[in-house]
Formats: sequence, C-alpha cells, structure tokens
Amino acid sequence: MPFLLSVPVCNLQFAMTNLQSLVPPIAGFKMRIANWNPLGSAADRFGNGKSRNRKSGRFPFQLQVLVSLLILVAPNAFGAEPMINLETPMAPPAWALLQRELLRANAAACEEFFQKYFDERGFLLCVERWGGDDGPDDAIENCNDWPLLYALGGSERVRQMYEKAWEGHLRQYTLAKTVEVPLARDGMYYKEFPTQFDWMHNGEGLTVFNLMGLASPTDPAFERRVRRYAGFYMNEDPQASNYDPEHKIIRSLFNGSRGPLLRKATGLDWAGDPIEVEHRFRLGHGERTYQEMVDHFKDYNDIIGDHPQNLRTTVLALNAYALTHEKKYKDWALEYADAWVQRAKANNDIMPSNIGLDGKIGSAAGGKWYGGVYGWGFSVVVPQTGRLDHRPRTQSGWAGMRSAFLLTGDERYLAVWRNQVDAINSNRRMSNGRWEYPRMYGDNGWYDFRPQPYAENALEMYALSMREDDAKRVGNDAWLDYLNGKTPDYPERALQQDLARIRGRIAGLRKDSTTPDTRLADDPMKFNPASIHSLLSLAMGGVHPGVGGNSLVARLRYFDSDRRRPGLPDDVAALVERISADEAALTLVNVSQIEPRTVIVQGGAYGEHEIVSAHSGSAQTSVGGQHFAVQLAPGSGGKLTIRFKRHANQPTLDLPWN
Repeated sequence: MPFLLSVPVCNLQFAMTNLQSLVPPIAGFKMRIANWNPLGSAADRFGNGKSRNRKSGRFPFQLQVLVSLLILVAPNAFGAEPMINLETPMAPPAWALLQRELLRANAAACEEFFQKYFDERGFLLCVERWGGDDGPDDAIENCNDWPLLYALGGSERVRQMYEKAWEGHLRQYTLAKTVEVPLARDGMYYKEFPTQFDWMHNGEGLTVFNLMGLASPTDPAFERRVRRYAGFYMNEDPQASNYDPEHKIIRSLFNGSRGPLLRKATGLDWAGDPIEVEHRFRLGHGERTYQEMVDHFKDYNDIIGDHPQNLRTTVLALNAYALTHEKKYKDWALEYADAWVQRAKANNDIMPSNIGLDGKIGSAAGGKWYGGVYGWGFSVVVPQTGRLDHRPRTQSGWAGMRSAFLLTGDERYLAVWRNQVDAINSNRRMSNGRWEYPRMYGDNGWYDFRPQPYAENALEMYALSMREDDAKRVGNDAWLDYLNGKTPDYPERALQQDLARIRGRIAGLRKDSTTPDTRLADDPMKFNPASIHSLLSLAMGGVHPGVGGNSLVARLRYFDSDRRRPGLPDDVAALVERISADEAALTLVNVSQIEPRTVIVQGGAYGEHEIVSAHSGSAQTSVGGQHFAVQLAPGSGGKLTIRFKRHANQPTLDLPWN
C-alpha cells in the first residue's frame, strides 16, 4: 500500500481511515489494532479502557508509532475474520422458514402496536401515574423484548420505534408530577431516572434500556446514560448518595436519582395520588377503589437498609463496563456483590432480606434476617379478598451473582446461588406421601410449602455453568429436553407457539376499546406482540432475561456484516441443536435461492466466550477470537461444530467491526 507508507505518523488517524475505505467490505473486516494496547496485557485492554478515546477514535502517540511500524513491516496484520464457506444446497427446513416468518411477523405486529398506543413524540397514550400499582416502569415495559427482537435480526423499524418510545418515555415521566406523593412532586423522573423507588419496579422500567446496548452501543446518548445511571450507585452524583462504601450497602429499598429514602414508606408512597377507579380503570391487582390501592400497600413500610433486590443495580455497572471498559465499574460491581457473598455465607447460605444501616444482618428489621418489605417473611393480606399473599422478591439477588460471574468467570458467584437453592430445599417436608418445599421464612420457621423444589433462576445458572447437577436443579424444561435429543420436533412447535402468541395479541389489541383517558400504563402490556422466546433459545442458545432489567445469557450472537448491524442477516436462519461445556452444534441456512449472505458468529451475548475453532464436516477452521464469519451461497446451509473456551473474555458491547 504505497499510499499508506508515505503518510507521516502524525497523520496516522487519517491514514487508517483511508485504509478502511480501501479495503473491500468483506465479512467482518475490522482493524484488530483498534482494541490492542501494546503497553499492557490483554486484561488491561478491557480493564483500563485507555487504548483509545471512544468519542474521537484517536490513538495515543506511542500506539501511532507502533502502528506505523506495523504497517511498514506487517501489512497483513489488518486481516479479516476467519471465514467459512457453506456452499452445499439445503432445502429450507420448516424451522428455518418459521424463524424468518416469526421475525417478519414480530416487526409488523410491533408496528401496529406502536401506531395505536404511542404518539408522534413517543409518549404512551395513557393516564400517567406514580406507584407500584401502575407507574412509569409499566409505561416503557410496553416495549419489552423489542431491543432483543432487533438484536436477533428484526427490522430497522423496530429499533426506531423503541428508541423513540424510550426518548418519549424519559420526557413524558420527567414532565409528569405527583401532587400528594412527596417523592415525585418535581417529576417522576429526575436526570432521566426514577427519583426514589424499589428495584422490582426500577428494574422493570430498565428492561428495555439495559438491553439497548446489544443493538446500538455506539449511540452517544446511550453512553451518557449508562455512565450516569451507574454513577448514581457509585456516589458520583452528590444528589444520589445511595451507596455506603464503608458498610457496602445500598441504604434503602427506595433509591434512585434523588438518593435513598431513609424513613418508613407509606401506602401513599407506593400507591400514588388519589384517582377515580370505579367504571374507569381495571387495576392489575384487582382493587376496586383508591382506598383498596392504598390498603394493598399498607404494610409496605420497612424499607430502610439493604435488600437483595438492590443487586439489580450491578447490571448498570456491567453495562457501563462492557461499553467503556473502564475498570471502576467492574470494581464497584464486584465490591457490592462480594459483600452479599459474605452475608449469605454468614447466614447459613441464604441471602438475608435486610441489612441495616450499620451493615448488620436484620438490624433494621428487629434483628430478623428475613424481615423487611419483600423479605423472606413478607406475607400480607389482600384488602379486597382477605386472602394472605406471599410476596418475597429475594430472587432478585441472582442478578448480582450473574453480573459478577460475567465480569470474572469465577465459579464462586454461582456457588452462592446454588448453595441457597439447596439450603432452601433441604427444609422439605413429607405431606400425604409426597415432598413439599418451602418458599418463605417467618417467626415460626419455613412456610409456604409447594410440590416443586425451589428453583428460582436455575435455568440461567445452568446456562452459565453447564454443570449436570445444575441441570437437575432446573427440573423439567422442554428446551433442555430438545438439546438432549428427546423432542426433535420442538423447534417447529416452539416457533409456531410464538406465531400464535402474536396472532392472539394483535386480535386483543384490535378489540381494545380503551381510550387514553381510561387507559393506565400497564393496560396495553397484555397486547405487546413481541414474541422472541423461541428465537432466543433456538437461534442463540439463550435464556430469556425476564423483566427485571437483566443482562442476557446466550451461547452465540450474530451480526450482519453487509449492513453492519446486529442480528441475523436477511434470509438467514440459525438453529442451536446441542450445547455442552465446550461445544455447540449450529446449523445455518440461507433460505434465499438467489442471493448469498454472510453472517458473523460471536461467542456469547457480550463476546465473553473465546471461539477456539469451527468445524464443518471434515474441515476445521481455527478462530482463536470472539468471532468468525460464515458465507452462505444461495440456497445453501450446513452444520457447524463450534468449540469454546467459555468465559475467557471480559464482557464487551464492542461491535465486530469497531
């Protein structure tokens, strides 16, 4: 490249830009030097985030010099992803055609949903309210799974709609104010974040945002918010001193952009301002009057101190670290998770549901490790029925262990959850000739016994660990049965079920007679047509992350190299047929009979898995990185066996071509 050889070092950035423009846009082309730090280790590349400036793309002077030398002596260093060519004709299997139709139907259905329930600003057409019955979190939940749909290969229109809804949502609920509830009189959102609320609801409201990095990580607004949101829990904002670094606690169940609420909560704090109910709204919990709304929350008082729910905040730090590679985010997430590891160990392997402001287990709940709102002993009376209802939210603690494991690959974080599951189930009892297993713990010991063992988050844990004993903790699961070769027709059945779900939801939407002034934020949720469970498991080998603002656990991820976007390219279908600790069997098909397609395959949702090699028939392609590319001739397909070093890499949101 004589053009480049004559370029001075000081103009290297310009030269590299021209180099990229001179190289043909072949699959997965990237400058591998972009993430290389010659002055540090591979871990430094991720830990410090100083190898390049994300905004300007400029390289340090030392790196410019070394890259100049590299261009002079090793021009082939700027290579493409390892490439596999699949040219054997394959008649499109039924599952492949169903996958492509499911992607198409999802996009069309989301378009109809958006047109009915959102306006041109991205505002949800509803009565805006604060509270646990119906509040800001419910509004944006109407777009749940849309970022994942796009990341799987859904249309650009899907991304445009949920991004517009997110921007509108932030503005809508910043403008929306309470009259009587003191927590939101100046706006339900402040600094584009809930002012003060619990992390069952905060997490639900971040379900869309926390997965947007899998779709558009280079959006500057996304980076600003990722940093700001994580900073609320790292004491980077003086108005949001949520975290006590001495005791390593988040100081209240209610926290957010205005810091922790350090008093007992009231029914009003939870229920929101008075509102007309009868003949106007149908409330999700079945309340018939506003008074019943307040009574629903009358015992939701003891919120001071830390709770496992707050471990969902680690997903904010995980996102910030995966995006920026700045070590401070990882350090904070691990510091907070490690504190909970120690609390579980000190409490007979069970995460306590209250940590007082002094850092002691149960000290803000009368010394009871099981106390507090949403604690192990949180059972309340339903006002309209008089029935006792059990409402623990301790299962949210898993989010912190999952985040810490993704950041380290350290098995001890999974062991915390595994030990808790086993400790709970060890308290089983025999009743009428069968075992029953508890869910709750109170003054008189374990209660709320059920026929099934406690197995919260067991499927995700197995997907991370790939241990056979963890598979047994999951119990019966149709997807795992398929992976074990028991139900070969599962892919078609699962995809057909998702198509039927879309059909049913659109039918309900078209019959919905609510108007914006008789519609609460969570009313349209039952018509949200996005149906991706089968696509996640079958195409990515993934587990649906739920609605708590969680990260994604998946064995594989895909990118369209021609359009430079996440997801399966047009006409390409993927089926993960087998998963083991170090392998996955993948079939790729190009259903187009006239156009070739190229797909980039990545190890893990966040590039956390190193791909060692990929086998097609008797041919083996060495990879030794996060990605490889597959070129599919028209109407072709084939089976690949992919070998991994799982959790060998730090999680990243970097795109293959960045």
